[in-house]
Amino acid sequence: MELAPGLHRIGSDIVAAYLIVTPEGITVIDAGLPGHSRDLQRELATLHRPIGDIRAVLLTHGDSDHLGFAERLRRDHGVPTFIHPGDAERARGGPKPKNAAQASRLGALLGFFAYALGKGGLRTAWLRETHPIHDGETLDLPGAPRVITIPGHSPGSVAFHSPLVDAVFVGDGLTTRHVLTGHAGPQPAPFTDDPAEALRSLERLAATQARWVLPGHGAPWNTGVAQALAEVARYATADAATPAARE
Repeated sequence: MELAPGLHRIGSDIVAAYLIVTPEGITVIDAGLPGHSRDLQRELATLHRPIGDIRAVLLTHGDSDHLGFAERLRRDHGVPTFIHPGDAERARGGPKPKNAAQASRLGALLGFFAYALGKGGLRTAWLRETHPIHDGETLDLPGAPRVITIPGHSPGSVAFHSPLVDAVFVGDGLTTRHVLTGHAGPQPAPFTDDPAEALRSLERLAATQARWVLPGHGAPWNTGVAQALAEVARYATADAATPAARE
C-alpha cells in the first residue's frame, strides 16, 4: 500500500512493515511475520520491481514479530539484515526478559494471536547473520535512513529517520494500536522491557520533525511526530493515574 510517493506499507494495523522505494533500490524496514513475505511479493509486483532491487532489511529491534521474512531474504537472495548490537542476540533466538502482567481485552488479544498464526507466527526464522548499526549513523541505502537509538522497549531498539519520505520508523518505540487492548492512537507499546526508559527515549525523535510516524503495530500517523509524542505522554500520564482514565 502506498502511503506517499516512495513510501509503502505491507501487512496491517496489527503487524506492519515498510518500504522506502527509490529508483536506485528499495530499503525494507522491519520484516513482520513470516507470511508477510507474500505481501512483500505482491507489493513488489504492483511496483513492477524485482526482489533483487531490495538492498537491505533494517530491523528496529529483535522481537519475533519484526523478523518475519528477513532471514529468508538473506538466505535466498543475499539481502543483508541490519540491527543494533543490543538486540542481535534476541534476533538470533536468545532470551527475552519476562514482562509484567499487562491489561488486555479478550477480543483484541484473540484477534492478534489469530492474525499472527495466520501469518506463520509460530514459524519464526531466527537470524543467522546480521550487520551492526549505531546511533547517528546514516546508512548508504535507499532513503538514506539515519539511526536513532531509542532503548527501553528492548536494549537495542532503534528508529530510522528518512528525510526523503519525511518519515520516522519507530518499531515498538510507540504504538498506534495496542495489540492487547485494541486501543487506538499513539501510546506506549506493550511488552516493553523498561517503560520509563522507553518514554524518555522517545524525546530523541522530536528533532526529526517528521510528518509520518510509522509503528510496527497500528495505523500510520501522518500529522507529525510532535503531536504523536504529545499523545503518548498524555496517555502515559493518564495510565499512571488510573487505568480507567485511558478508556
